Amino acid sequence: MTEWLMNFVNTYVVQFAIDLVLAVLILIVGFAVIKALVKNIKKAKGFQKIDVNAQSFLINFVSILLKAVVILSAVIVLGVPESSVVAVLGSCGLAIGLALQGGLSNIASGVVIVLCKPFHVGDFIIAGDVSGVVKDIGIYYTLVTTPDNQDIHVPNGTLVNSTISNLSTESTRRIDFDFSVAYDTDIDLVRKVLLASASMNDMALKDPAPQVYVAAHAESALTVKLRVWVAAENYWTLYFDMYEDVKKAFDKFNIEIPYNHLNVTIDNK
Repeated sequence: MTEWLMNFVNTYVVQFAIDLVLAVLILIVGFAVIKALVKNIKKAKGFQKIDVNAQSFLINFVSILLKAVVILSAVIVLGVPESSVVAVLGSCGLAIGLALQGGLSNIASGVVIVLCKPFHVGDFIIAGDVSGVVKDIGIYYTLVTTPDNQDIHVPNGTLVNSTISNLSTESTRRIDFDFSVAYDTDIDLVRKVLLASASMNDMALKDPAPQVYVAAHAESALTVKLRVWVAAENYWTLYFDMYEDVKKAFDKFNIEIPYNHLNVTIDNK
């Protein structure tokens, strides 16, 4: 009995213990090597030349792939047959794929974003109900910081399937202002006042020059449109300044901004 037990221990237990220690070492050393490798990749000059969008995506992808290889190697060292590992991985892959269809779609969409480059890190975008500055493009989500400083993690699939307005691709933008004036207002005076208000603001570009048009005959007022070009970074500052400046100018020249009136006639019969 004692001899059988010793043979069992020597044949199976000791070998398993050796394999277990070796597998643990593979995991520890492998993960350490991957960490160092990823760190060196980030510092490489060639990697720094890659588009910013692709850097984070590639680093995460490479790290996950290498860790999967290390874990698979450790499992095989423990004595699990490769055919069994492949079969289990296939079954798990199918189950995970069915359970994470949206996640896999987000990964594929992340690749599309990196390759097609509809926006870059640092761009201000509008996509559906989300607007803000792109801070990071990950494997599953893109991080967008809104103007009121909220961080929104938008699924990559949502972005790919949305119409994206990139407000950072051009250095200048045009602002269209609509102002209402009374029908009996001197249109030439309104045009002069609007153009003067635009020219007095240093943020309004002189080329292209501001323009004024009569845009519509509304029910109770004329709609006059002012078009002003501005550097992209000054868009919102000029936007709010012009509404205030025009109101003050209209008051100065007695230009009426009409509002809807309700006339009530009382019949005493």
